[in-house]
Amino acid sequence: MSGASPILVLSVVSEIFPFVKTGGLADVVGALPAALAPENVRTVTLIPGYPAVLAALHDVSTVLEVPDLFGSPARLLHGRARNLELIAIAAPHLYDRPGNPYMAVDGRDWPDNAIRFGALGLMAARLAAGEVPALRPDVLHAHDWQGGLAAAYLRYRYERGPRTVQTVHNLAFQGLFPASLLPALALPPQAYSINGVEFHGEIGFLKAGLALADWITTVSPTYAAEIRTREYGMGLDGLLRSRTERLSGILNGIDDAVWNPSRDPLIAARFDARRIAPRIANKSVLKKRMNLAPDDALLFGVVSRLTWQKGLDMLVEVLPTLLATGSQLVVLGSGERNLQQAFLDAARIHPSRVACVVGYDEELAHLIQAGADALLMPSRYEPCGLSQMCALRYGTLPVVSHVGGLADTVIDCNDMAIAEGVGTGIVFTPTIGMLEAAVLRTTALWRNGRVWRRVQRNAMRADVSWRRSARRYAQLYRDLLAERRR
Repeated sequence: MSGASPILVLSVVSEIFPFVKTGGLADVVGALPAALAPENVRTVTLIPGYPAVLAALHDVSTVLEVPDLFGSPARLLHGRARNLELIAIAAPHLYDRPGNPYMAVDGRDWPDNAIRFGALGLMAARLAAGEVPALRPDVLHAHDWQGGLAAAYLRYRYERGPRTVQTVHNLAFQGLFPASLLPALALPPQAYSINGVEFHGEIGFLKAGLALADWITTVSPTYAAEIRTREYGMGLDGLLRSRTERLSGILNGIDDAVWNPSRDPLIAARFDARRIAPRIANKSVLKKRMNLAPDDALLFGVVSRLTWQKGLDMLVEVLPTLLATGSQLVVLGSGERNLQQAFLDAARIHPSRVACVVGYDEELAHLIQAGADALLMPSRYEPCGLSQMCALRYGTLPVVSHVGGLADTVIDCNDMAIAEGVGTGIVFTPTIGMLEAAVLRTTALWRNGRVWRRVQRNAMRADVSWRRSARRYAQLYRDLLAERRR
């Protein structure tokens, strides 16, 4: 590989850490370029020109002038931000807005989201087709529904383009819009077919990517199997089964420089698997910050969207059992209002045992990972999950459902796993009864301090970095390029 030109990948995304983040997608696409660099892969990320992105860019040059991008002029700006190489779509009429990338401040979706993310796909296709020769990619890699139309624009507007990959981070979010928008999206009539963008009488952005990309990946091997079933396929299982030979699951990793308990500047005391003792200081600081009783009770943490998918309604049901064991709970997250209120009410009724912060706070998220004893993730489905990997890194034992990437990353502490020295957490079937049993199992394990510390060390030694997965992505890119040469 030494001396060979790097593979140039155009990553097509709607958010990227540390500039714009609503969930794990931003973390993944923000960390993957650095992980791919040692594999001789250069990643250029195409992203909407949100104000935070444009403000972060430096060494900027305009690489393409677009006289009319769905109603107004736009420019493609090439530059760097932190350690990332970016192309930002400077289109204020589409992206210079308050709120997050998808919703206004009132929580409602922007009514022109189809156009906003159609523009993302169209600009990706124009770059992929070589309109900026110096940045013509070998592989176009689109993420989630927001990038899904890139493959469609390539198929229906250009004769030739690079190899294409569509990654599904969460199949539940599909980008469905009225069929009447086809002309407004500058797609030809032939694109609206069962083999194109049509999905049950609508335009399906994600469906288009799944049908038209050369390869499909998702973010864990177990989720790749699950989404081909009726239970988890969200109406796309038939299409995914038909493309089984072009579908693979590549497990996400985490940025182990950002999530590193021995160097983390956001926690009270640093530690590692050899010296776990300083960890107790983080627990003390966390409890004080959250006004929890300063005893040595088992402290469960939650860092999550508060939604049905994440199984947090089940945790509300199990909370009396958790409190009856003498344990405590700290919750950080936002989501469905009824769940937010349920945890706020629990904190009001049990102020020394339950604490809840609605919203997201990066420093508090790190402190919970470093100070809680166990992290609860009772998800009904979970494509990959990143919080459990952070928990492993920090010796916070993950208590997780046996679904998706949770099943792929956590080894249950059953008797055999403990005897063999491989257990890293508690794994259970996502039902109220089994979650309750998992809480009781965790409590029993906690009471055996010697075994608990052994499991903590197992967890902290788990490789949750991007290294192995980056090698798999790089090999996929090489295999796709070799197909074209044959």
